[in-house]
Formats: sequence, C-alpha cells, structure tokens
Amino acid sequence: MIENLPPCPKCSCEYTYEMNALVVCPECGHEWVVAEGGPEGEDAAGERVVTDAVGNVLKDGDAVVVVKALKVKGSPSGIKAGTKVRGIRLVDGIDGHDIDCRVDGFGAMQLKSSVVKKA
Repeated sequence: MIENLPPCPKCSCEYTYEMNALVVCPECGHEWVVAEGGPEGEDAAGERVVTDAVGNVLKDGDAVVVVKALKVKGSPSGIKAGTKVRGIRLVDGIDGHDIDCRVDGFGAMQLKSSVVKKA
C-alpha cells in the first residue's frame, strides 16, 4: 500500500485512490501504476514501466489488440479496432509512441500504449 498517493498526471487532482495495483483519479477517471520507492512510470530497479489502456504491464514480445480504430496516413482505410499485433517491442518513441511493431497489411509502425490492450 502506498502511503502518499501522487496527484493525477492528467488533471492534477489530489484526491486519487488505490484500486488493487492501480492508482485512480475520481475526477477524470485516469488509471496508472505507481511503483513504490521510484518516480512515476519506473519500477524499483529504475526501469521504465509501460502499461496498456487497461493498466496491464507490457513487455517485449507480448501480443496486443488495438482497442480503437486508428487512421493511417497514406492509407484509405485505417487499422480497425480488434486487430491483433504480435511480437511488440518497447521503445522510447517520439510523441508518446512507445511500441514498435509490425501490423499485418500496414507494415512496421509505432503505436501508443494507450490504444492497445494485452491479448
């Protein structure tokens, strides 16, 4: 149990509460994992922790499912919700894109962890 809960990183609300392994903001509904003893987004060993849209911790090689339809530049159709992506790789991407993967029919691309959930 975390004694001093951090404020919400999205809306800065101070009234956050713990729910199992997640910390939840009652105002905006944002959920995130906070490791004890380390800064937000890092575990106790100092490694970066990447979570999916529902709060599951992602690792290299995991399979994920896209949870919302995504537009792709240069493509008449985008990536549909429910598309399964196998063998992801976690990277320090640009503009929040922290998953490097290969999507069938589209090729190599980067995705945000907030639009996928662990399969």
